[in-house]
Amino acid sequence: MTPRDRVRAALHHAQPDVTPCDYFATPEIHAGLHARLGTTADAALLDRLGVDIRYVNPPYTGPRLPMFADGSRQDIWGVRKRPMPNEYGDYAEPVGYPYAAWSTVEEAAAWPWPSPDHYDYNAIPVLCAETPHAAMAAGSFGVQDFINGVAFGRGVEQVLLDIALADPVYLFIVEKRHRFYLEYIDRVLTAAAGRIDLVLCGDDFGSQRGLLISPQTFDALFAQKKKELFDLVHSHGAMVTHHCCGSSRGLFPRFIALGMDSIQTIQPQAAGMDPYGLKADFGRSICLHGAVDVQGWLQRSTPAAIHAEVHRLMEELGRDGGYILAPSHNLQPDTPLENVLAVYSAVAESRGRPPLT
Repeated sequence: MTPRDRVRAALHHAQPDVTPCDYFATPEIHAGLHARLGTTADAALLDRLGVDIRYVNPPYTGPRLPMFADGSRQDIWGVRKRPMPNEYGDYAEPVGYPYAAWSTVEEAAAWPWPSPDHYDYNAIPVLCAETPHAAMAAGSFGVQDFINGVAFGRGVEQVLLDIALADPVYLFIVEKRHRFYLEYIDRVLTAAAGRIDLVLCGDDFGSQRGLLISPQTFDALFAQKKKELFDLVHSHGAMVTHHCCGSSRGLFPRFIALGMDSIQTIQPQAAGMDPYGLKADFGRSICLHGAVDVQGWLQRSTPAAIHAEVHRLMEELGRDGGYILAPSHNLQPDTPLENVLAVYSAVAESRGRPPLT
């Protein structure tokens, strides 16, 4: 099978030749892998790791996004983020909350919202052609992202209150994001003319211990918007993988009913998110995408233990399709490179290739 065939088989719950593999990493890990493996081009690195999916998105061509002397920069939503240093690297966090003071829809309507016109969709066929045998995916964790994405501009506490109260200002911002991404994804998929297999979108509906919101709130505020995006993607012949951190098991029946093809993250330490239990209970209806635990396990385990667990994931979750091996989130900067290489060496071994060193 080609990498594309392998991924498409897994998404359709058919047995592929081997379990397909994906990759998400922080910049620190990404740079470390380049240095360790002697690669400079991202395509070469992904080939060495055995990654079957390539992510493509159109280049931004809109108004210049401001950068500031403190290292912060403003994104398309008007949110300013600055790299915050930590022991192992840095992480971009919001600097101020530009939507926080809004109390009326009129204030929100006056904001300079981004336009889907600010992208070069003609670049998509060229980008897809660079890796003709790979499965192609578009989008990101931030597509839709109605909770985190709005919280970056309004604050987490305020957004949780907004959701509880169905605040009109919050709902206006959510609708803005929804309409933007519907058009953006539609134009990406139209430009790809059937070459894109998968669209990545996201929302974090879980905490470590359970759902962040009730199923009834999900139904009232978010379900129809999810379905509208999923239906759009399906109309282009592509499938959806939805990023969702935390304990989201309580929403799986709704995700499946709405047409979600794949759930991306599978955070094993969150309540109810044991990947083997999810496979047993839901594996015939939704593809699992992730499950290599980066919430401390990958950092602390030995290469031998990682090798054994990755093989188990590929064997048990990958049986009859319905699984794409990947880290449960970005590979974190405190992870030893030997442990990252143990993951992808197990993948290589399953394909009859030598381990990575």
